[in-house]
Amino acid sequence: MSTRFPVIDPVATGENIVRLQSERGLSVRDLQEYFGFEEPRAIYKWQRGQTLPSVDNLFALGALLQVSLDEILIPATPHLNIVSSERQAEACRSAALTGSLRYDRSPSVHQPFFLPACA
Repeated sequence: MSTRFPVIDPVATGENIVRLQSERGLSVRDLQEYFGFEEPRAIYKWQRGQTLPSVDNLFALGALLQVSLDEILIPATPHLNIVSSERQAEACRSAALTGSLRYDRSPSVHQPFFLPACA
């Protein structure tokens, strides 16, 4: 049985931090003071999804925002590689002409995929 390893979407998590912070009327300056940061740079990086808070900071953020860690972190959703019937037909014609299976890679997705078998 194959199970996908869960990962965090840093950009969606950052947007969620902004939302939760805003709902509680907290500014970046408020968070900066709460964490004792000299500069707000780390908070802005969290908000933009450039970095995630450390486990300690995430725990403290949950306490400040009065939410569980699961309510802060947003899991990444897998990208589905859907092949249109036209693309499948073209792949089948190509495979028939060359006598080989075609391996394709979508430019926007890091995971390769195989085109479906021809009927």
